[in-house]
Amino acid sequence: MKDRTTAHALIWRLPLLIWQGLFFVGPLLLMVAMSFWLVKNYRMTPDFIFDNWERMLTRGYFWDAYRVTLWRATLAAVLASLIAFPASFALAFKLSETARRWALFFLVVPFFTSYLVRVYAWQVLLAESGPINAVLGWVGLGPFTMLNSGVGAMVGYLTLVLPLVVILQTFSLAAIDRNLIEAAWNLGASPRRTLLRVILPSAKVGLIVGAVFAFILAFGDFVSPFYLGGSKPPTLSILIIDTTKSGQQWPRAAVVAVMMIGTLFAVAFAAVGAAYGRRK
Repeated sequence: MKDRTTAHALIWRLPLLIWQGLFFVGPLLLMVAMSFWLVKNYRMTPDFIFDNWERMLTRGYFWDAYRVTLWRATLAAVLASLIAFPASFALAFKLSETARRWALFFLVVPFFTSYLVRVYAWQVLLAESGPINAVLGWVGLGPFTMLNSGVGAMVGYLTLVLPLVVILQTFSLAAIDRNLIEAAWNLGASPRRTLLRVILPSAKVGLIVGAVFAFILAFGDFVSPFYLGGSKPPTLSILIIDTTKSGQQWPRAAVVAVMMIGTLFAVAFAAVGAAYGRRK
């Protein structure tokens, strides 16, 4: 009976395993193998050399791009989490279930349009002669250079990740047992103490997951740093494009991609440990 149950469970898991093998593990292994290949006469030749790794990891421009990408992704995750929390708190505790459902629906609506289209719209808004600088000019400020800068790239990152972070935080906060909050109030806890000792620990998983999703999306994003950040300084995603254009160096681009995936795996595993780790 136990063997039959195990076989039945394996059959149901088989489609997922096949899907992951074909569309994730297989391409990942191919990319790792490609990082050791050689390019001769603009054609890739299967080989096993460390020249690509040595060339990329010993170049200052790679580590500059790595630091810029890591810093911007971390900043985007922190800003998105901080900006989203008041809205998520209001959706979870101040609105009725019906109103919350509609609010979450409208948060999903931006995903109905292309992310690239939204970034192009920000190009118009952030330009020196755009509406934002015009409004600031009326109060005697500006014009400020927001387009083709780190500020523009960060606006694009938040455009991408903020709705998702609000949704994840709202689900986590709405799932908190209200009896815990009432018990804290009955014991004389102030609103601030209730927030820090009851609400945040109870919603820890959702808050961390939202921040991690924001980090992952911002870390691998190409559109915002290219169209709003001006590609200067370049991020790792832009470095991949530049590397492939330079003599069809796909193996060197694979090195950059493998480093990005390794970083994301490390951050994801650390976040899972922090989210589901045992409370002290």
